[in-house]
This record gives sequence, structure tokens and C-alpha cells, in this order.
Amino acid sequence: MIITQPTLKDIPFMREFLAPEVERGIILERPIEVMANMIRSYHIAWEEEEILQTQQKLHLSPNNLEELKRPKMLGFCALHIHSQTLAEIRSLIVAPFAQRKGIATALILDCIKEGVKLNVSEILVLTYKKVLFEKLGFIEIPKEKIPNQKIWADCILCKHFPLCDEVALIKHI
Repeated sequence: MIITQPTLKDIPFMREFLAPEVERGIILERPIEVMANMIRSYHIAWEEEEILQTQQKLHLSPNNLEELKRPKMLGFCALHIHSQTLAEIRSLIVAPFAQRKGIATALILDCIKEGVKLNVSEILVLTYKKVLFEKLGFIEIPKEKIPNQKIWADCILCKHFPLCDEVALIKHI
């Protein structure tokens, strides 16, 4: 498995990938223009199609996307910067056929690595996958501790607002 940053040509595939989760209200829909504007914040996991059928757990490889003969998008997420000290992992999604292979963990760790490189001190996530994030050192926080810019920029767009049933977690890095 390799993790890359997408190009603008990946946006239609990413939106198609997200469509079922957007419909279910699990992930917020982002307009094409917003995704294009935030393209540098996304991390995409890829693997050779044939390897997916033979391996249970996938491992990061030093290969480039161009080296894969038949790359298959497995999932993606974004690291959104809220301030000089706070970033957020958002839009984490892994294809149903690729779940339980370590892809979400690899994507989250890639975002944490970027957060460390950017020198943010905290990474926030709102999720239904509490246990996954707790295994990676995130701790649950009350939703009242979520910064106002997050609530008014994103949460207000959600069809579940104000009755959010996601869990807020934070990791100090």
C-alpha cells in the first residue's frame, strides 16, 4: 500500500467514493470547489488490485503511484488546519472491500506525521470510530471543547446538527 497526495483529477473518483457515506449522513459533503481548494490536505491510500485479493493486512510500501500497474483507491482522509496549534482529521473513509486491512490506521498515522511536521500541538477528530482512534492515542473530549470555528464552519452543515452523535477525540502531539 502507498499513501499519496491526490491531484485535481482524483476529485471525481473521491466524490464517487464518498457518495454512499454522504447519503447516510456519516461524512459531510464537500462541494467540488472546496475539495479542489483543500486538495493538498488529502491523503489517499492505493494498492495493486491483485494484491488486495491475496493479503489480509496491507503494509506501507516505498513505491510511487506510477509504479503500480493497476492501482486501486482504497480510502482517504484529510488533515485540515484550524489554527497554528490545532488540526483536524476529517473525511476518513475506506472502501468496504478494503476494510480491516490496516488502511484507516495507516491514513491516520500519515496525518499525525504531517501534523508533527507542521508543528501543530493537537489533532481533533469527530468520529463514529472511537475505538480506532483511541488505539492511536486519541482521548475523548466533551463536545463543548470543540473550537467555535469548527462548529460554525462545518458542524452547522451536517444534517444531524445540533443533535450530533459523533464522538470528539483529541491527540496531543
